[in-house]
Amino acid sequence: MRFVTFQHDHSPQCGVLSGDTVLGLKGAGFSTLLEVIEGGSEAQQKIAEWLEKSPGGAAVPLRETKLLAPLPRPPKLICVGLNYRDHAKECGADLPKVPAIFSKFTTCIIGPGDEIVLPRNSSEPDYEAEFAVVIGKGGRHIPQDRWLEHVFGYTSFNDVSARDVQMATSQWLMGKTFDTFGPMGPAIVTTDEIADPHALDIQMVINGEVLQSSNTSEMVFRIPYLIEFISSVFTLEPGDVISTGTPAGVGEAKTPPRWLRPGDDVVVRIAGLPELRNGVRAEN
Repeated sequence: MRFVTFQHDHSPQCGVLSGDTVLGLKGAGFSTLLEVIEGGSEAQQKIAEWLEKSPGGAAVPLRETKLLAPLPRPPKLICVGLNYRDHAKECGADLPKVPAIFSKFTTCIIGPGDEIVLPRNSSEPDYEAEFAVVIGKGGRHIPQDRWLEHVFGYTSFNDVSARDVQMATSQWLMGKTFDTFGPMGPAIVTTDEIADPHALDIQMVINGEVLQSSNTSEMVFRIPYLIEFISSVFTLEPGDVISTGTPAGVGEAKTPPRWLRPGDDVVVRIAGLPELRNGVRAEN
């Protein structure tokens, strides 16, 4: 299934994306997507049974909705640095021996169609197409061979970064967590729809030009290891998002650098997921 959070008329609600239609899940007893995730397999079974009844009254044409980030405020937003071999190479960095984990505050998250706002206090705003994992069942010390039991699904993410602020200190957070620097969505695709998350083409396309083009097979640390490693330190909770890193082609590595500019049309494309598209404007 493809779960979304959307606005129709008034308050946001969660639903299932089916072609050009969104089926709201209020009638199934769910107000938010986090409630669905926390409900585990029983919630998904309940939704599947409810959808079989063809709840026509819950169907809304996609064109009449505003899709939001599927998880506007996840419990945690966890990121992985230098996790693609080709990206480490373009940065002139050795492959990391352990995952480089950092976080972004969830106030950075925006949905599809929302604008990335270029801050006044940065002149080097960059893009990063990323494949993100959404945790289903939480846990601590999750072994690699049990990883799939703890994943709800996958979504697209753009780890927008202000390189001058990021590199001003050894801690990356401030350059990563500006408001609007976390485009996510438009849907969370459940694990049953993605046979192998480590064999997906991933691209960043800006104004029709392909600037990043790689495959998730380039990951240094794969999802099972990341889940084991991260959960060895802190508890993973339902709805946590782990963004697994970006491939080669970031703006910083180009000659001359290709920074984000007002008016850019920024698209993350990952095989098996709906594309994530955002505009760009300067801060007022």
